[in-house]
Amino acid sequence: MMTANEIRESFKNFYRSKGHEIVPSAPMVIKDDPTLMFTNAGMNQWKDIILGNHPAKYKRVADSQKCLRVSGKHNDLEEVGHDTYHHTMFEMLGNWSFGDYFKEGAIDFAWEYLVDVLRLDPKDLYVTVFEGSPSEGISRDDEAAEYWAKHLPKDHIINGNKHDNFWEMGDTGPCGPCSEIHIDERTPEEKALIPGNKMVNKDNPQVIEIWNIVFMQFNRKADGSLEPLPMHVIDTGMGFERLVRMLQGKHSNYDTDIFQPLIQAIGELSELKYGVDEKVDVAMRVVADHIRTLAFSITDGQLPGNAKGGYVIRRILRRAIRYAYTFLNQKQAFLYKLIPTLIANMGEAYPELKAQEVLIEKVIKEEEEAFLRTLDTGIHLLEKTIDDTKANGKTEISGVDAFTLYDTFGFPLDLTELILRENGMTVNENEFNAEMEKQKQRARNAAAIETGDWVNIEDGQTEFIGYDNTECLTTILRYRQVTQKKQTLYQIVLKETPFYAEMGGQVGDTGVLKCGDEVIEVIDTKKENNLPIHITKKLPTHPEAKFIASVDKQKREACEANHSCTHLLDYALRQVLGNHIEQKGSLVSPDGLRFDFSHFQKVTDEQLRQIEHIANAMIRKNIPLNEYRNMPIEEAKKLGAIALFGEKYGDEVRVVKFGPSVEFCGGTHVSATGKIGMVRVISESSVAAGIRRIEAITGEKVEELMDNIQCTLTDLKELFNNAPDLIGTIKKYMDENSELKKEVETFIKEKVAQVKEKLISNAKDINGVKVISSVLPIPAASAKDIAFQLKGQIPSNLFVVIGSIENNRPMLTVMISDDLVKDGLNAGQIVREAAKLIQGGGGGQPHFATAGGKNVDGLSVAVDKVLELANLSIQ
Repeated sequence: MMTANEIRESFKNFYRSKGHEIVPSAPMVIKDDPTLMFTNAGMNQWKDIILGNHPAKYKRVADSQKCLRVSGKHNDLEEVGHDTYHHTMFEMLGNWSFGDYFKEGAIDFAWEYLVDVLRLDPKDLYVTVFEGSPSEGISRDDEAAEYWAKHLPKDHIINGNKHDNFWEMGDTGPCGPCSEIHIDERTPEEKALIPGNKMVNKDNPQVIEIWNIVFMQFNRKADGSLEPLPMHVIDTGMGFERLVRMLQGKHSNYDTDIFQPLIQAIGELSELKYGVDEKVDVAMRVVADHIRTLAFSITDGQLPGNAKGGYVIRRILRRAIRYAYTFLNQKQAFLYKLIPTLIANMGEAYPELKAQEVLIEKVIKEEEEAFLRTLDTGIHLLEKTIDDTKANGKTEISGVDAFTLYDTFGFPLDLTELILRENGMTVNENEFNAEMEKQKQRARNAAAIETGDWVNIEDGQTEFIGYDNTECLTTILRYRQVTQKKQTLYQIVLKETPFYAEMGGQVGDTGVLKCGDEVIEVIDTKKENNLPIHITKKLPTHPEAKFIASVDKQKREACEANHSCTHLLDYALRQVLGNHIEQKGSLVSPDGLRFDFSHFQKVTDEQLRQIEHIANAMIRKNIPLNEYRNMPIEEAKKLGAIALFGEKYGDEVRVVKFGPSVEFCGGTHVSATGKIGMVRVISESSVAAGIRRIEAITGEKVEELMDNIQCTLTDLKELFNNAPDLIGTIKKYMDENSELKKEVETFIKEKVAQVKEKLISNAKDINGVKVISSVLPIPAASAKDIAFQLKGQIPSNLFVVIGSIENNRPMLTVMISDDLVKDGLNAGQIVREAAKLIQGGGGGQPHFATAGGKNVDGLSVAVDKVLELANLSIQ
């Protein structure tokens, strides 16, 4: 029986023998496509070629691509673990042809690999072809059906509808019919009862799709119409996990050697056995699936966070923690312990896992510990909600409360329902779903964008000349209109451009396009699928004219200084902290720079000064830029260039060298380090477990900082009469202030004691309750102190209400002895109602509560209202 690693290699070897270039997997985290956060299909890394933005270096390629599907159109998250074949992270085996072979070649290759190489039984294979769409003028894909007929009988060739057999990249763009290959793994008895062609696409877990061959031959325009593509493309994708399952004779992907080592490790750590309890099995599958996703995402540079891709990864992580917490009895950090098993299983195929092992473990462990604390808080809040609901004689909690638990504490609805069931209660799901829909609608509205079709003016591809020029004569290749948040903008593609498109942390250039007297402002430059796009608020009057494209030089030079400085800081960090330092992100703008790096403890002030000194020494040396464009990647590595994890590099790269600093980089830089002027680190902080961040400024910004520091120092000296020993003088004043504060605190304590005794002497006995009420010109903290002292001195039958005034703001303080609370009095409810009379609000616990407001004149009335609500009014 072939192992998973052997199957992966057999696919690559087969397509290598067919003239395909075998390329490494692109990162799972996408950095240059605003329409996607993660690679969700094998074709993502080829979008720029398919869209015609970049020529294909190879006509035939193949790979095994790591993919992630948990959001948007392809969202399998809730199925993961509950069935046997859905996953968040999965591998997609794929082969592509760019203007080379088409339907016949792709079908013949697929058949040869499945039947002749892998020895699958042809009797178990079924294929689908597009049935056509008369409304769009597309006939049945008889061509594909004819080629399949060479290999399969007609009853194994099934018509498929538009949903299953017409593939589209998105609402617009390349698309075309496709052929899915399905396999029937049912028992002979089941096959005899119902033929396989009746079970295709019927959600039977034993009759599943394993491969999809897409024939890209159309372009979908914004108005919904189709036009032929100038170049036909073959895009295939075969689910690696499903293929391994078939070849290893299993009925579940989780029973293969891809997942079994992880499941066995989970069983050992949890002391539970797989295959005994379905709920435990689901939890083990969830954890085994999700730990792969988390490890690969972190390796590719996506840390858990609160926004966009970071939120997706955090959600997956929390889902795994929750299943382990609820069904595997794991109340402590647990997932990170599975990383060594994952690396032992997949590290050979993906060596980046081993290289990042320590970071992966630390990030996951810290996130686990943080969420387990949050989970504990959520459980306490839910228990309080349960108690309050029961106290009101109800058995159903509000869906709004359940959604708050979900949205604020990551508390999934099914966990809320589980705890409620244990308490004989339910949740209003309709209310919960309504709140969820409101949130989704807010997200849709924020992200909604309407994109028009490209208007082509001339053929060609963009040439970036910005490394050498900040101005050039150019023409517009094409443009389109986009609308987002009710703002209309235009995206313009130039034939030659000096504008740097945002990438690698460096912000995009701004500037102008000039034609005669007309000046069009370029407000940003982005890169989308390797295509530089210039964003403007209006369209030129004559788009077909020639333009002078001119970059804002002052902004560009400031960006260059900050970008070059990140390279110097990266080098300096390695010298001071060690060679384990890996760049984990950066931001380069005209105003400063941000640099994230892997390190497992705070960088000390002394170390930061050392790092600054090394970088500034390199600046003073005025080291010239040595730039190597289109250098073969192997030569670049020999030169010592530092590659970043989570980045995809081609066969040729650009290398930027400043003396001992050598890095892969596509950004713009100063011609020599002296142009940076000076660097100053202004902050150092933690971003995530094992990730630190420094922020710094250069050049004129350092001058401004030093000027501000000097002015502040001068002002301080003047405040202290230009004392020669400023620090000593300030310390003396602080010591004197501390002594004075102690004296004031002593005075306040004495005053509080006097006030307390006076309040006791003026107390009223009403219905056996000692009632103490007063309005005092004291701070709220003193009122609270008095209230607790009174409770300590009079432990039973005590009711205290103090109205206090501090900085002309009224405050109510209510303290009730425990025996009166048991009799039904509730300070929180009482103070909340009385606070309306001071135009405020508040609350607290049944025995103690406070409220603040705006209306001082209403304070006495509010104190009386408190007594009235407690039926303790003083006559």
